[in-house]
Amino acid sequence: MIPDLQQTFRWFGPSDPVTLQAITQTGAKGVVTALHHIPCGEVWPVEEIAKRKTEIEKAGLYWAVVESVNIHESIKMGTPERNGYIERYIETLKNLSQAGISIVCYNFMPVLDWTRTHLDFRLPNNASALRFHAPALAAFDLYMLQREDAFNEFTTEQQAAAKAYFDGLTADEKELLKNTILAGLPGTDEVFTIPEFKEFLKKYAQVDRKALKANLAYFLKAIIPEAEKLGIKMCIHPDDPPFAVLGLPRVVCTEEDLTDIVNACPSPSNGLTLCTGSLGANPANNIPGIISRLGSHIHFLHLRNVRREADGSFYEDDHLLGTTDMFAVMKSIVNEQQKRAEAGRTDIAIPMRPDHGHKILDDYNYNTYPGYSVIGRLKGLAELRGLEMGIKKMLFE
Repeated sequence: MIPDLQQTFRWFGPSDPVTLQAITQTGAKGVVTALHHIPCGEVWPVEEIAKRKTEIEKAGLYWAVVESVNIHESIKMGTPERNGYIERYIETLKNLSQAGISIVCYNFMPVLDWTRTHLDFRLPNNASALRFHAPALAAFDLYMLQREDAFNEFTTEQQAAAKAYFDGLTADEKELLKNTILAGLPGTDEVFTIPEFKEFLKKYAQVDRKALKANLAYFLKAIIPEAEKLGIKMCIHPDDPPFAVLGLPRVVCTEEDLTDIVNACPSPSNGLTLCTGSLGANPANNIPGIISRLGSHIHFLHLRNVRREADGSFYEDDHLLGTTDMFAVMKSIVNEQQKRAEAGRTDIAIPMRPDHGHKILDDYNYNTYPGYSVIGRLKGLAELRGLEMGIKKMLFE
């Protein structure tokens, strides 16, 4: 029998209301975390890595994946300072390798991480979900951010929908929309002001999609040979959502993008994080097909589901519902495991975590990071675990 996927849970460190003890009760054995208290671009000290690893192991768990060692904006923009930040990044990888941690997830999204317009979208059963509402994003872009090129990028119909949405908002709702869209990195409480964000837009004015892709390739060619020496597998996370937002380019959106990335610096260490939610927000992405064609490069799995809408909006659905066929996705993953077993690979038990759970039941009593409630994710993990078991029994017994 092919080994099970590694069941993991994301944890944001000692300040996370979701405790390590709670994680042990979900059935997960691995923890996905990062040293969020160390500023982006700084080296992670050996002592801090060891301290976090010891804390996780004392709870009876193991540190399965680093998510994320964030990439400094200088690297993304391709400024002269980038080489210094790349050197620091390599030092962090060396320190992680010394601690026996060998999988590092990262993303290459400029300025903002994943972007949503609503963090408390209520479903018919009153569960709370994350939502990207296209008219709300356009309303912010056109009438709050007032970005110069925005009117050229939205159709007449999109502008009308945005204006209607904007006119219906109260002052408090406008402030909430701004703070939701301009939230900083996961694990932080940072929220950019509009003037701060506009300064970033000025810095990125000369960085289009082609330039950003070239800057990613430059980073990979510098990092991957060192990661390979250290036995570390780097796995880039798709952009979320998988299209340009607020005038910022994005380059990890499609199967073509993923193929370009693995070809930019061919190596077992240059791999992918398969996020079914991020890729699933783009109707052009055939996720089971992506797994069948690029599966050998997948080092980490984020499994969640979104329900797409005709205008480009989407919301986080139950893990086994939504627009993406999770049965087909899991079957493709199991087939990839079989290929690895036949090829004699040792990385058959790919780390997997349930991503972005709903807030349900007692989750409302805790101020968890958006999308990272404990019971909602536990429900998702249980569903994914059962789906994996059922498919393996169907195929192999």
